[in-house]
Amino acid sequence: MVTPVKMTVEEKTFPLAAPFSITGHTFTNLHTVWVSLEAKGAKGRGEGTGSYYLGETQATISAELESVREQVEAGITREELAALLPVGGARNALDCALWDLECKLMGSTIWQVLDLVPRQLTTVATIGVASPEEMAAQAARWHEFPALKVKLDNDLVIERITAIREARPEATLVIDVNQGWTFEDLKTYTPKLDSLGVSFIEQPLPRGKDEELVGYDSPIPLGADESCLGLEDYAVISGRYDMINIKLDKCGGLTEGLALADRAMKDGRGVMVGNMTGTSLSMAPSYVLGQYCSLVDIDGPLLLEQDCADGLEYQPGGSVSIPAPELWG
Repeated sequence: MVTPVKMTVEEKTFPLAAPFSITGHTFTNLHTVWVSLEAKGAKGRGEGTGSYYLGETQATISAELESVREQVEAGITREELAALLPVGGARNALDCALWDLECKLMGSTIWQVLDLVPRQLTTVATIGVASPEEMAAQAARWHEFPALKVKLDNDLVIERITAIREARPEATLVIDVNQGWTFEDLKTYTPKLDSLGVSFIEQPLPRGKDEELVGYDSPIPLGADESCLGLEDYAVISGRYDMINIKLDKCGGLTEGLALADRAMKDGRGVMVGNMTGTSLSMAPSYVLGQYCSLVDIDGPLLLEQDCADGLEYQPGGSVSIPAPELWG
């Protein structure tokens, strides 16, 4: 679909309901960028947050978008966009806006366009880094969610997971280290974490410094997040991880996200969908990717004081409503 469009770029800031901490960072606001593409009376939208660890900000995302305004407004395909911008938040916002615009111009839903019958997804609830007591209290507050994603750094690792397990003995626990450990840390912590019933460890080692995982037989499955931005990274790290966490803000949109999921599944690797926090406008295209995933992390709006209009409905037990076309797709 090549149609001349009008592009609007807006920087949006949404306060978080409470400070949210991961390894080395504490967030108090969501800083994101919205893109609107208008053509023939229809409007498509997309949201880009980018990756903080790559230095992406509202300003850099907006600048990237402005740098391709002429080509975008002349009309581009998603394939042309992939050659125009690198992976990241700007390309994600534009790619998702192009998908949404296509649906609106066709008078179809994203499910009809992709020939999918959507299933309702259940998301994990995410627990930020805090004291063991505070993290256990967070786990108890999310008592209706069957699975918890626990952020960890390299401090009080076993104490924190023990406290959470005592608060939620029945919960599925996955942990996300956000590059915070060494290989020796991983080998030290894993036996006890295994005995505590941890199902999955995400990104234990720093991006670009995970070669030691080649040939390592971990008792707990390992997943790549920061180490796998998109298809180019996948070719490098695929022998090191059991699962990949696909985030549209990393890989540059739904188009590459779907291609990455297809590649991983053909290789027999697990696939999860994650988020860099975001409003429901970010979660809606991630919901499409989630149709192919065994682990779903699209709880970003739950961290916000207020979501965008027409947002997803988060129901008891972690069930998330199928996105309405008024939101996206």
